[in-house]
Amino acid sequence: METTKAAAVEPLDLKLEVVMIGVTDVDRAKAFYQNLGWRLDIDIAAGDFRGVQMTPHNSQASIIFGKGIKSAKPGSADSLVLAVDDIDAARDDLLARGVDVSEVFHYAGGPFNVTVENPRVGGRDPEGRSYFSFASFEDPDGNGWLLQEITTRLPGREWESRRAGAADVATLAELLHETEKHHGRYEKTHAAHNWWDWYAPYLSARRQGSSPEEAAAAADRYMEDVLQVPLR
Repeated sequence: METTKAAAVEPLDLKLEVVMIGVTDVDRAKAFYQNLGWRLDIDIAAGDFRGVQMTPHNSQASIIFGKGIKSAKPGSADSLVLAVDDIDAARDDLLARGVDVSEVFHYAGGPFNVTVENPRVGGRDPEGRSYFSFASFEDPDGNGWLLQEITTRLPGREWESRRAGAADVATLAELLHETEKHHGRYEKTHAAHNWWDWYAPYLSARRQGSSPEEAAAAADRYMEDVLQVPLR
């Protein structure tokens, strides 16, 4: 009876936000993940404590490592999965950054199945299926990562977005106001241009976690390097 009653209640949002990993050298680990292009969210030190949080590009989940943090033994994290649209492009990017990444492979018994002899088979999934092609790499401590190519998600594998409410509209209005103020500085020093061309990279950078100053710099670079808007 209690189970039936609980099942009828709308579940609360629970978002996997952070995975704690163990490292032996915090600065070395930080440099490694920064080299991957991951966003540095925090690097806080206080006495014997130090905490570093980093987030893969466009990811909703982050990793935290440091000193004085209750985490796993360094190098014990295994098969942490990074979903990618194109396994070859992701692998090429890692190679260009100097990362030792495996060749593309698939699992003989299906994704993550290591119960069979020689579970990893070289090459893409022969049927080209989404979820079935992988590559692997490790950080300097041996924490293991898997690239998993996901081109099409199976039905029911994505949460439905909730309709924007009044609070969302208010937040968007505030962000647009902030964008307008920063754009005003750029507009005073540069030639005539379409305001939306500056707004777009600014808003995109802010959504990726950049500060207002970083977002303004990103928008300036876009206008000057891509659209080549000159000074007045």
